[in-house]
Amino acid sequence: MTSRIPIIPTILVVAAAATMVALGIWQLGRADEKAALIANYAAATGVQDEVNFPEEGDAESVLFRRSTVDCTQVLGSDPVAGTAFNGAKGWAMRVRCAGESPDSPITIDLGFTRDLEMPEWSGGEVTGIIAPGPRLVADPPVAELAPLAKPDPGDLPNNHLAYAGQWFFFALTALVIYFLALKSRKAKRD
Repeated sequence: MTSRIPIIPTILVVAAAATMVALGIWQLGRADEKAALIANYAAATGVQDEVNFPEEGDAESVLFRRSTVDCTQVLGSDPVAGTAFNGAKGWAMRVRCAGESPDSPITIDLGFTRDLEMPEWSGGEVTGIIAPGPRLVADPPVAELAPLAKPDPGDLPNNHLAYAGQWFFFALTALVIYFLALKSRKAKRD
């Protein structure tokens, strides 16, 4: 007697595995796109011409470029974990400022310290490097703080290759489990 393979479960498992393989292939393409983006950012770090700080929306075209902003009013401040230019760990003093547009505050990392207390700073012009967020990392630092590590495009994650591997593994796992289920079903019938 021949064993019959169930049609609908087989179609579902094959469709799921094909979808997972397609997602893996898509992640491989994303890995190439992300590598190109990081290379563009790395090239931008050498450009000395200043750009306007992005008001709202997409800041990707100006990340890792130099900019100058005028903090007309400090709206709030928070110490966040930070790294000094020399590699020491401590605090980056981060402020939110009112800029030219009152609807879109600007985030600025003023400089590095080991003290959690925010130094006196009431605003003013700050020059620095646009980092993801977007935020401006002051270069040179202000408010008598130490310099922060410069934003590095190499710190951006590019884990799409790992994601692709996961999707391929999930597809293979689904097919192996289904094959074992069919084999077990056949053994029970015999």
